[in-house]
Amino acid sequence: MSRLLVVDDEANIRLLYAEELKDEGYEVVTAASGTEAVERLQGTTFDLAVLDIKLKNESGIELLQKLVKERHDMPVILCSAFSCYKDDFSAWLADGYVVKSGDLTELKQEIARVLAKKALKVKPGV
Repeated sequence: MSRLLVVDDEANIRLLYAEELKDEGYEVVTAASGTEAVERLQGTTFDLAVLDIKLKNESGIELLQKLVKERHDMPVILCSAFSCYKDDFSAWLADGYVVKSGDLTELKQEIARVLAKKALKVKPGV
């Protein structure tokens, strides 16, 4: 079972993602801020993180940069209500980008794609 970290400052989004992704068979841990996400990461391994870009008083892009530097083996998917960030150079550090929607089909597909890609990298000789 893959462990996912979902970081979003909106409680209803965290709850929706957690419930929907648990139904897909993932273990989901949530965080309301970058600071809380960093706390959750200490001593714990996650297979993937889903980050909102606009967090209260913080930037998801800054958290993304920190994760890429410190947890380079953990893929990150940005999930934002704003599609304009897709063209932001800093967002290119992410392994995926999804525009927020009430329909989580695209997010679920992107999570599956990124985890499958990660699994291929882990296999010896690939």
